[in-house]
Amino acid sequence: MPDREQRRGISDAQWNDAKLIWNYHQMRHVPRPCSAAIGLGSHDLGVATAAVDLYRAGLFPMIVFSGGNSPTTAARFPRGEAVHYREHALDLGVPADAILVEPAAGNTGQNVTFSREVLREAGVAVDSLLLISKPYMERRAYATCRKVWPDVDVVCASEPLELDDYVKAIGDEKLVVDMLVGDLQRVIEYPKLGYSIEQEVPGDVHAAYARLLHAGFDSRLLTP
Repeated sequence: MPDREQRRGISDAQWNDAKLIWNYHQMRHVPRPCSAAIGLGSHDLGVATAAVDLYRAGLFPMIVFSGGNSPTTAARFPRGEAVHYREHALDLGVPADAILVEPAAGNTGQNVTFSREVLREAGVAVDSLLLISKPYMERRAYATCRKVWPDVDVVCASEPLELDDYVKAIGDEKLVVDMLVGDLQRVIEYPKLGYSIEQEVPGDVHAAYARLLHAGFDSRLLTP
């Protein structure tokens, strides 16, 4: 755990709440061979790194890196999330003919929907899908994919990191906790909007979420 001085005013109790939500977000699927993979674009290049490791393990023959730009990624990935992910994978030795790029998606539903079309156009038959995301986005990615591509068998994966290690990689404890809270809000609210399927949220996770919201971890909430 980052020491108290490094946690920017985050108390031990709040850190424990964040860990509870972090663990909830992860689906804990056992990776297995799938027809194809989708690497969901974001600010986190670790998604591409995880994809490379899973490709090397022989878990899929083809991956679509999906994502355009957003206000939070434009400076980091000026050519678009998917393009930078592809370049990173190529640098790490993944062959170019194993990578497809979907450069237009602006949200998770579009990531899946547009990537499905890219795979179809490439002649890749898909009955199982390895969905690779940030560690705290696994559950929302799963719920979204089950909504927009209900007939595919979905396996979720991410970098095998614990919260402490992820925070060190990002370098901003407050921001990471805000993102955990924001993604949980989306898990709760998106089914009502038709964006994803319902996910059961245990009572202790709901309580941790309420406490962190009350404490001001709210910079990544949905805007009205």
